Amino acid sequence: MAYTVLARRYRSMTFDEVIGQEPIARTLKSALAHDRVAHAYLFCGTRGVGKTTMARLLARALNCEKGPTPDPCGRCDICQAIHRGDDIDVLEIDGASNTSVDDVRVLRQNAHYRPARARYKIYYIDEVHMLSRSAFNALLKTLEEPPEHVVFLFSTTEPERLPATILSRCQRFDFRAVPAERIAEHLEHICKNEKVKADADALSAIAREGRGSVRDALTLLDQAIATSGGKITLETVRASVGAASGDKILAVLDSCAGGQVGGALALLAELLAAGIDLGALLEQLMRQARDLLVVKTCGREAQLLDVFGPDRTQLAAVAERFSVAALVAGLGYLAEARSRARWVVDARPIAELALVRLASLAEMEPLPEVLARLEAIAQAVAAGRGPAGAAPSAGRASVPAGAPVRAEPAKGAARPAAAAPPGADEKKKTVGPARAAETPAAVEPGPPGRPAAGNAAADPLVKTAVRLFGGRIEKSDK
Repeated sequence: MAYTVLARRYRSMTFDEVIGQEPIARTLKSALAHDRVAHAYLFCGTRGVGKTTMARLLARALNCEKGPTPDPCGRCDICQAIHRGDDIDVLEIDGASNTSVDDVRVLRQNAHYRPARARYKIYYIDEVHMLSRSAFNALLKTLEEPPEHVVFLFSTTEPERLPATILSRCQRFDFRAVPAERIAEHLEHICKNEKVKADADALSAIAREGRGSVRDALTLLDQAIATSGGKITLETVRASVGAASGDKILAVLDSCAGGQVGGALALLAELLAAGIDLGALLEQLMRQARDLLVVKTCGREAQLLDVFGPDRTQLAAVAERFSVAALVAGLGYLAEARSRARWVVDARPIAELALVRLASLAEMEPLPEVLARLEAIAQAVAAGRGPAGAAPSAGRASVPAGAPVRAEPAKGAARPAAAAPPGADEKKKTVGPARAAETPAAVEPGPPGRPAAGNAAADPLVKTAVRLFGGRIEKSDK
């Protein structure tokens, strides 16, 4: 007999076995117990969270030989046929391949015939959002007032695409993503039944990779069992999902933190040469950058870090080299690169550009510090203060203490159309940075390695502004 994958072999047999959807299971069991079953249900949620399983359980509960009951026996012919998905009175329809209005017309005509052997004729339409607008309109009347022996069950991953007229005729249940801890417990139970040895870290990693989907996690577990050869370890899981070592990913970000563009690109090339998928690599970089942000803001002991990541001490060491603003900007660069990489044939230049931009953050000054310096200069200018005999440093413009200065356009730069009329206010003749050097006064020194707040002529920001606008700082003729 052909091998049956774990996702099918361990499909839940009762409402109580459905992982992570306890509120929905309780509601449906209560409806069955009090004979308040609706004629149409809509199950919404991401892939692999139990929508089809719940639909089959509800069908079994309605058609079981002992039913309707909230606890179907699972042993009668009807229960077993529904569990396999081949019962004659439970029609599972693929909405993606039966989208036309003609398909709905056939459904409406057959709905009037009573079930062959069961209590209810149940139509389960998977991915119902794929139906055409005409098909939805053709289904409205039958959905609103179906025959007493018919129950409609719909499931979708995109409920926002359903018309409001369909939504208003169904009882809607939203299936949530299953927590990784619950999935890990389920995987441990399956490994015991399959007599497979597995490390707890490895199962946690598989559960995290499932991203809330039990089916995806079981598929990864199947793959890891086939790869492991007897025991599932974290390295086995990493190899089966094609993930790079967390230490190597951290080394890339560490190079970016130091502004070492060449080192970051060399490490990226090494990972790509090892066969790591570029899309998966960008996702790992995003996760690692996110972990750095978590460590930076919440501390190294936060229970929010990726299990594929490196040691917390190493994370904390690299996080110290980034500011929170740099990590936020870096995550934006990586997310943009991951989004753009999906639509090009060769995405390597996009990934390299993201690393170059991330490394360039090391050269950028934090905006609060820049604003504080500008505010200090503005206050010094407003108070008419300047540096007290500040000695010019090498490579900087030299202005004697107490000498008035002004910014003049460089050669070839445009000059003002007309000079100010005689007697005009002196404040309007001199730009702010130049005026800051007119009057010697003692000011509070700025941060180490930076000129004093009042020494506007020597401040790198002022010098940059003068350079960008084609001016220069020189002595005033007056």
